[in-house]
This record gives sequence, structure tokens and C-alpha cells, in this order.
Amino acid sequence: MEVDIPIPAPLDLNAGFLRLWTQHEQALRALVRSCVPRTCEVDEIMQSVSVVAWQKFSMLNEHAKFGAWVAMIARYEILMARRRFARERLVLDEDIVAKLAEEGAEELPLRHRQLEALDGCVAKLPVERRTLALAAYSPGASMKDLAAQLGRTEGSLYQLIARIRQELCVCVEKTLAEGEAIG
Repeated sequence: MEVDIPIPAPLDLNAGFLRLWTQHEQALRALVRSCVPRTCEVDEIMQSVSVVAWQKFSMLNEHAKFGAWVAMIARYEILMARRRFARERLVLDEDIVAKLAEEGAEELPLRHRQLEALDGCVAKLPVERRTLALAAYSPGASMKDLAAQLGRTEGSLYQLIARIRQELCVCVEKTLAEGEAIG
């Protein structure tokens, strides 16, 4: 439900805009994100929307309709961005694609060794930590739900996962270094 925020004087126009923008920004960002695949594009569009909305804010007569009004601006900015991104799409030269594929193929043995080391390091974790790490990174996992199941706060769960991730990183690096020393 939108509430009309009174804007008494032209001097308060900027403050009124900021109050309304802050009130609607999260929902607006969700709208833009649902229409645009990449985060960098979402940020760019949101910036354009905020500039256009601020420039035209003095023309808005009913501040209670700010949400719908700014959503309309967002729709136009999304359409313009889609056209712009479509024109700017880079098509890589076949030689570059071949070089990238070659380099990727050269890295496959290293990636394979890294995955084997990670599997070994995960297996070395204590059962509770291993179960938690696997649950946290399973498809569709929600840290909020996992924290609730464990009776922990999300913040403490994120910290614990970060410590487990750090342990795994050190273990993988050590395992790879030992493999190079042997090989």
C-alpha cells in the first residue's frame, strides 16, 4: 500500500524524492532484476532509472503514485538497455575462440587434480562439518532455512561456512603442493 508523502515546498523536493526512492528502490530493483539477466546491467539500469526519475520528479503531481510512475520509467529503461545490449554484443573471432578453447583444454588436468584434492579434503572433514558444507552448497540450499534447522543465526552460519571453506582451501593447496613435490 502506497502512502502519500507530503512535499510542502520546492526546497524539500530533493528530500521528498529521496524518501520515495528509498521506499520503492528494493521492489524496483527486484522488477529490473526479473527482466535483466546480469547484475552489472541491473545496476546500470537502476542508475538510469534514478537519474530520469529525479530529473522528472517535479512533474509528478500525485506522490502516492510514485511506485507505479517509477516502474514505468524502469520499463522504458529496460527496453532501451535491451536494445543497447543487443547492438553491443561482442562476437569473438574464430581464432580467439579456438585459443580460449585450447587454453581451457590445457587447464583440464589441473582442474581435475584440484577437484580430486577437494574431494579428498572434504572426506577428511569431521562428519558434522562435512554434512554442513555439503548441505550449504547443495542446489536450492537456503542459508536462512539451514540456520533455522540448526538453531543458529544466519550470521554465525555464514562465519562457520567461511571457516570450513578456508580449511578446505588450505587443504587443497597443501595437497596440490605435495603432489607437485612428488611428481
